[in-house]
Amino acid sequence: MTAPPVRKVSRAEVEPNRRRGGDVRILLSPRTVQSTSGFGGSLTLEPEEYVCEHIHPYSEEFVYVVGGQLRIRIGEELIDLGEGDSVMVPMGVRHRMVNLGSERAQVIFHLAPLAPRPELGHVDTEFLPDRSDSPAPPVGGAR
Repeated sequence: MTAPPVRKVSRAEVEPNRRRGGDVRILLSPRTVQSTSGFGGSLTLEPEEYVCEHIHPYSEEFVYVVGGQLRIRIGEELIDLGEGDSVMVPMGVRHRMVNLGSERAQVIFHLAPLAPRPELGHVDTEFLPDRSDSPAPPVGGAR
């Protein structure tokens, strides 16, 4: 088995996706670095912006707040996170994030394991007005 080539991915070279709210950029994924166990990226939320409620049926999501503050609802539990805080969203649990602070919130996230196919990895349970027909963030091809 040949290892994939090592590749640096800069946030600036990845187009933002706003389909679910905020500025989501998939940085390390099967598409960008040929990962096989998960994918990760960054999320930026301006004050009062949110990421719509959704579920990851096949993955746990790890969230780390680099700057700012946000509130995440995991199931029915509300958790306030600030700079340096992290939380794990269990597989198959509805969750939603909102920036309730007055400054931009910056988040790093990682999901693992990968879903069998990208379209099965993320199930929306809420939609932003006028964005439901936007394409989902590109993670990678079928495995």
